[in-house]
Amino acid sequence: MRSTRKIVALTAIALAASLLVQNAVLVGVGAPGYGDPTEDVLAFHAEHRGAVAFAVGLEALNLPLLLGFVTGLHGLVERRGGAGADWSRLAVAAGATLAAVLALYAVLWNGVVLHADGLVEPSPELELVWQLHAAAFALALPALGTTFAGAALAAHASGLTPRWQRLLGVAGGSLLLAAGACSLAIADGSPLLFVGMPGYVAWLVWLLATGLRLVRTRGD
Repeated sequence: MRSTRKIVALTAIALAASLLVQNAVLVGVGAPGYGDPTEDVLAFHAEHRGAVAFAVGLEALNLPLLLGFVTGLHGLVERRGGAGADWSRLAVAAGATLAAVLALYAVLWNGVVLHADGLVEPSPELELVWQLHAAAFALALPALGTTFAGAALAAHASGLTPRWQRLLGVAGGSLLLAAGACSLAIADGSPLLFVGMPGYVAWLVWLLATGLRLVRTRGD
């Protein structure tokens, strides 16, 4: 049990760290928003191909970390008596869905970069692929919200985390679900995307807090 708990803890911390680095790189190079003009999207991807390649490459790390965390958490919950097992099963299913959507998101982002190469001005094809990329991101929000809420409820029900982390998971997951319900608007560049951003930050905080708590916990 102790070794499993430590692996789950380190996986949670590694996932949070990878996501923080990924977002820091994109913010640092001034990545465009989905509502920005297509000219800005083209200019960014023509000038920052390396930054996008790094961010997309991190998705190849994030996906196994995500799946490893939710399945490891489910194993911990079951070994502690099964309280919260239904929630952890939900988190595993939602996490698998999230991984699939993020894979599509990454593939479409590669498509944007490849199509932007050599373009002098935006094309309808570039705009379409960029909107599909945005739509995939919007669809990832409710999948992440379900994963977050399920994992938080499961961890608390099995005694792995305190009450405030359960509340953080429910609140953050709800914000992500609410934003995801507006996926069409987000794909069209709506600022409704920012409704889900506090939920995303809450997910990172919860991952770090859960990982550190599991590392410090000695007994069951």
